[in-house]
Amino acid sequence: MTTSLQDGQSAAGRAAARDSPLAAQVCGAAQGRGDARDLAPAPWLHARALLPPPDATRGCAADRRKKKDLDVLEMPSIPNPFPELCCSPFTSVLSAGLFPKANSRKKQGLSIRDFLKEVIKVYSEDETSRALEVPSDITARDVCQLLILKNHYIDDHSWTLFEHLPHVGLERTIEDHELVIEVLSNWGMEEENKLYFRKNYAKYEFFKNPMYFFPEHMVSFATETNGEISPTQILQMFLSSSTYPEIHGFLHAKEQGKKSWKKIYFLLRRSGLYFSTKGTSKEPRHLQFFSEFGNSDIYVSLAGKKKHGAPTNYGFCFKPNKAGGPRDLKMLCAEEEQSRTCWVTAIRLLKYGMQLYQNYMHPYQGRSGYSSQSISPMRSISENSLVAMDFSGQKTRVIENPTEALSVAVEEGLAWRKKGCLRLGSHGSPTASSQSSTTSMAIHRSQPWFHHKISREEAQRLIIQQGLVDGVFLVRDSQSNPKTFVLSMSHGQKIKHFQIIPVEDDGEMFHTLDDGHTRFTDLIQLVEFYQLNKGVLPCKLKHYCARIAL
Repeated sequence: MTTSLQDGQSAAGRAAARDSPLAAQVCGAAQGRGDARDLAPAPWLHARALLPPPDATRGCAADRRKKKDLDVLEMPSIPNPFPELCCSPFTSVLSAGLFPKANSRKKQGLSIRDFLKEVIKVYSEDETSRALEVPSDITARDVCQLLILKNHYIDDHSWTLFEHLPHVGLERTIEDHELVIEVLSNWGMEEENKLYFRKNYAKYEFFKNPMYFFPEHMVSFATETNGEISPTQILQMFLSSSTYPEIHGFLHAKEQGKKSWKKIYFLLRRSGLYFSTKGTSKEPRHLQFFSEFGNSDIYVSLAGKKKHGAPTNYGFCFKPNKAGGPRDLKMLCAEEEQSRTCWVTAIRLLKYGMQLYQNYMHPYQGRSGYSSQSISPMRSISENSLVAMDFSGQKTRVIENPTEALSVAVEEGLAWRKKGCLRLGSHGSPTASSQSSTTSMAIHRSQPWFHHKISREEAQRLIIQQGLVDGVFLVRDSQSNPKTFVLSMSHGQKIKHFQIIPVEDDGEMFHTLDDGHTRFTDLIQLVEFYQLNKGVLPCKLKHYCARIAL
């Protein structure tokens, strides 16, 4: 009896396979496994395959319905518009290629967490904020990309999400691969912590110019090396699991539960941070464990002197991942900015290793592994059909030469800039000289690199926030002389200030940085010149500091 029932089910399956490709796929999967008993036919499959013979006593309406059902079953095969919904029930509907290879939990398919939504609030430097509804597994890079697209910013891979803890005066860069919701889950209920969105040009600068981040006097090696080790080789050692360099030097450490600070010799190794109990000795019996990296994050102190009584302003600390009070912080302080940058960079490399390098090389690989083309808005047909046109002659023509089109665009931009500045300055005397003077004074105010009436300290804070990379700059009003301006820029991990002096020649006002040897009619020309030429500056101007609003 059992055998005949199984034969009847197999025959029913073969009958349904002739009419339904999906049923054939299911039955084929069962036959491939060699045991039909392990696969109970689905109820909808039996409804078609095990139909009773038609009853001659039924009415005409029942016969028509029966004939209609049979016609549907015998229809010729039509290409399925949704093939991904008709795969075998023994294989995942979602392709493994949609998920990043670095995250193994994604290969197991979707979970309930992937469908949950969270609301986060992100602040900009001018304290404007924006609320975003995001998935629970969104990364910091995904949040940055979302804000870039929503605000139409240019993505130069420097946009960064920061974790700001105002009650203890700490801040850190949230790495691109970190899950934002996990970061928020570590916050205390009564803490007024914030997420900030701004540029950080120094985030991966150590991959480009490692010589600025690892001074020779701070680096040593556990094993003997033949010859001199270059900064690039030091960086490769950090990414290697077999060898590692040691970072060593004196730091001020805050004693636990006290307000006093003590200067101690520290040694950074792959297993953690240690300090010597006897001078600069590196012997194991003199080394004492201070902190590890796995369950804590590295933060930079924003107001070390004011908040914690630190001897300098170059503080950093280890904070446990889980919420804890100020007593759980392990506060340290360096003598200068270069020393602090070296310690923090080395700790980031030892903690995250190759993941940081992957973030740097593949900045667009987020929670779904999509490329930049897949998440950027599509260009419309009208945008793709735009061409450069010349209307200066009697007949219009299409400018096919890219070089000519670029020069025309530059000329039109300069003409538009002068017209706009004349409108800005048309509130005084109608004389040409006053209009020219007003124009040169007002032309720079719409530029993102110009900051009106900010102090020297505020300018330095802005540059430090956006990264002490060579060429980061801004232009501001001078506090000592209201008729002059100041160019503040970063070079060699230090901030330098250059005064822009106005000079008059034949009734016209010019701006100069080199006592009149090179003159410019407005600040825009001055900035554009030093972006192309080093001149009297220590390096070219590369990245401008701008305050963005969300």
